Amino acid sequence: MQDMVSLETRNGLTARRPWIYVAYWGLVTLIFLYDRTYLIEKAGLPNFFICSAVRVTLLIGLAWLNIHWLIPRYLLRGRYGSYFGLVFVLIIGYLVVQSLYDYYLFGYVLGPNRNVHLSASLIYNFTHTSLYLLLTVALKFSIDWYVQREMLQEAQVGKLQAEVNYLRSQVNPHFLFNALNNLYALTLKKSEEAPDVVLKLAELMEYMLYESDEPYVPLAREINYLSNYLELEKIRQSNQADIRMTVTGTADRCRIPPFLILPLVENAFKHGIGKAAFDAYLYIDIQINQTLEVRIANSKPPFEEKEKNGGIGLLNLRKRLELLYPANYLLQITEQPDRYEVFLKIDLLC
Repeated sequence: MQDMVSLETRNGLTARRPWIYVAYWGLVTLIFLYDRTYLIEKAGLPNFFICSAVRVTLLIGLAWLNIHWLIPRYLLRGRYGSYFGLVFVLIIGYLVVQSLYDYYLFGYVLGPNRNVHLSASLIYNFTHTSLYLLLTVALKFSIDWYVQREMLQEAQVGKLQAEVNYLRSQVNPHFLFNALNNLYALTLKKSEEAPDVVLKLAELMEYMLYESDEPYVPLAREINYLSNYLELEKIRQSNQADIRMTVTGTADRCRIPPFLILPLVENAFKHGIGKAAFDAYLYIDIQINQTLEVRIANSKPPFEEKEKNGGIGLLNLRKRLELLYPANYLLQITEQPDRYEVFLKIDLLC
């Protein structure tokens, strides 16, 4: 799909390019007509239009040859000597034709009404031709630069979205692995709460599979998802841990990338509550304004062994934050002797 969008945009820019040249040459023609309005009175309207048509047609032909033949074949390939030599030949050819016509027009048609000198005509035509040719080349390179910039931006956006989608896809299996472990622990205990866990897990999976497939989801739905997750963890902990979540502010109109808070909570259970022998706690405070501020504090076991395969959730979270909010987010993880503290702050779409 991204390739199709890029192709459509590129074709659109290419399709608009001729109209830019048409507008440019229309402006050049108007300037030239304004500069030669005196010919209407001195040489007549037919000669005025013929003079204008001859000059503009020759300039367009010269510019077309330069843009579509000389620049691609010589200038862009580093053959500068050949390029400037052929440009000089084209200008000389243009000067011969245009100067002869000017000599005829001013020398014979206008006659004694205007004195004409071939050297003055050559200097005038050479100066104006070089200027028009330079402006045309600048216009071409400006258009090419703009097209390349648009294509580069599209490629960067496509790469960004692909990386975000990849990181999001890693969150789901990670959560599912933890949730199944919770259910497995309850079935070993033959807990009567196992059916409720299955229902909550089904609701969570429905959100994961069908409702979180957008770059941004309603913040209220994400908080509800997090609340259900905590309920599952409370059941697994047999209400022995103090787990609380408070939400301040209105989340109805705000949106957030899905599964942005969950890795922090998972990490708290994995390295804190899940390993604490007693007095385990997890406090989550969410404040919603124009920004989202999440504060998490959880107990820390006296002795914690570093796991070989750990930190996937936090690693993915940091990558997602860098991709979604480059240099515009705050994530602080502090380790105290008896607890972990986490602070996350991001801007909201409200």
